[in-house]
Amino acid sequence: MTRAEAADVPDDGAPQTPERLRRLASRLLSQLTTRSDRLINEGLARADARKWHYAVLASLQEYGPGSQATLSRRTGIYRSDMVGVLNELTERGLVERAPDPDDRRRNTITISPRGRRRLRRLDKVLDELHDELLAPLSPVERDQFARLLTRLLDHHTRTS
Repeated sequence: MTRAEAADVPDDGAPQTPERLRRLASRLLSQLTTRSDRLINEGLARADARKWHYAVLASLQEYGPGSQATLSRRTGIYRSDMVGVLNELTERGLVERAPDPDDRRRNTITISPRGRRRLRRLDKVLDELHDELLAPLSPVERDQFARLLTRLLDHHTRTS
């Protein structure tokens, strides 16, 4: 718990955050994002992975091989950071780099068989972490929550 979070909870455990703040969707989303990131990052670290590893492997599995620039667009990972992520995945034998036959200046990245196995394992790890994150919600509420978040994100992605 951070100092700011601890300041919101007195000794008797009752929150001291003003009700008007507790009703702000933006504040709630921000606080949930902080907790979600911590849970996911720590859980993936225990599995010797990072969320960027998962994003690249999932992209390669779903959409097929791509260049570093393509993977950057698909995953939202900055191009400058993508090199390091791909170096880590290559060292672990999870992806393979090969010269692009159409443009020898760039590489084509492909998921390896070992990378496919690793992705299946990470899917299970993330499923367990999401079960923990969404524990208070029923399966129907989880689906509804994901649909609502998707709708909000889609709207704000289109309008920005």
